[in-house]
Amino acid sequence: MLQGFFVDWPNPPATETHLRLLKNSDMVVLAIDTKTRLVIGFITAISDRVLSCYIPFLEVLPAYQGRKMGQKLVRKMLQKLKSVYMIDLMCDKKLQGFYKRFKMQPSTGMISRNYKNQSGKTHRI
Repeated sequence: MLQGFFVDWPNPPATETHLRLLKNSDMVVLAIDTKTRLVIGFITAISDRVLSCYIPFLEVLPAYQGRKMGQKLVRKMLQKLKSVYMIDLMCDKKLQGFYKRFKMQPSTGMISRNYKNQSGKTHRI
């Protein structure tokens, strides 16, 4: 169902936490393998429902990468968010080229990460 995601995360979320993450997002787009009926990718968005939206997750299973699945997920999400003034996401510098194709531009930002809480087990908001 929801296995194999969060590759290279030192403390990945459990399947139950992943499911909760999807349920609590304002918008979710899933990619599903029609033969296996398994979720092979997803993108999420959270919003203030007025002006702004943030895309925290884009994940594609390693076996399905290189097939433009990530591009399709981003395009579908951006289509859903076309009436939003501000769409933000944070990514590593090496991924900026991927997002530039969607007319996104590099920006300065600040982040804070507490990797001991990365699994989502220790705290709920």
